[in-house]
Amino acid sequence: MKGRDRIVSVEEAVGMVLPHDITEIVKDQFKGRAFRKGHIIRAEDVDHLRRLGKEHIYVLRLGPDEIHENEAALRLAEALAGEGIEYSEEVVEGKIGLKAAVDGLLKIDRETLYRFNLLGEVMCATLHDNTPVRQGEQVAALRLIPLVAPRRVVDEATALARSGAPVVRVLPLPGVRAGLVITGSEVFHGRIEDKFEGVLREKLAALGSTVGAVRFAPDDPDLIAAAITACLEEGAELVVVSGGMSVDPDDVTRLGIGLAGASAVVYGTPVLPGAMFLACRIGSTPVLGLPACGMFHAVTVLDLVLPRILLGETIGREELAALGHGGLCRNCARCQYPVCGFGKS
Repeated sequence: MKGRDRIVSVEEAVGMVLPHDITEIVKDQFKGRAFRKGHIIRAEDVDHLRRLGKEHIYVLRLGPDEIHENEAALRLAEALAGEGIEYSEEVVEGKIGLKAAVDGLLKIDRETLYRFNLLGEVMCATLHDNTPVRQGEQVAALRLIPLVAPRRVVDEATALARSGAPVVRVLPLPGVRAGLVITGSEVFHGRIEDKFEGVLREKLAALGSTVGAVRFAPDDPDLIAAAITACLEEGAELVVVSGGMSVDPDDVTRLGIGLAGASAVVYGTPVLPGAMFLACRIGSTPVLGLPACGMFHAVTVLDLVLPRILLGETIGREELAALGHGGLCRNCARCQYPVCGFGKS
């Protein structure tokens, strides 16, 4: 086979240079490099290599049209990595991991990634598109699958990866000043204590945004509309209206949002919790209607769409419909979102 001109026993390999990393796996204890590429094999290494199942070693000679896995990995990483991505140029076991250089929202060009992986001799595995990630978190990993491949394979793969937008990006979320409108006569008249404001402040703060105006309105469409308008007049770049999104006679929040001048209204999502969520715009400002589930559940449809809205994306019927696959929260006793399948189509 080209690139692997000779195979020698491990005893004969003493004094030779390893052409690739050799991995060791000890169940439940360790997985990593036992020997690095470039290691000069010593007599005392022979028993260790045999315990790893290595009876023979390749003596590698590359032809001019061939590429080693380490060089290939570096070229692939450079082609796949976009904004907000960093990686070490140290190749480990033939692989390179791509990490988030900033806190933000992971963006994957899924179609290009699919076509890239169809090539067969290269691979890239990623976290799901639109996953919130933290700086330093690994978001993708890639490698050349064989130890050696024709250079044309890597040339084709890198050209494909560069054919459009970068395949793997992390976009930092711009902070906005949000306005909150808390609806419900029971809260407005002091019959119960509001719980929505604290929940929404916490969610917005976690995404780098702040809360400006907070208005309370009873179950009256005109007063809800007035409260929304007041938030907008005070400079809110996003308005979240909570409560009153269901089907009872007193659930008039949608009417109030409409009276405030809403356009491009989309009501209802295939996501639980969050089926009665509403998204729209008033002028250029996004306005979101959050049903009562947002007060009780740690994660709802709001968590899936809010980072995208902060990035300026329009969330319409198609975007919401796509969330149905993966849109059922398992209501785990200990919520681990986003390290779960919720919202991952």
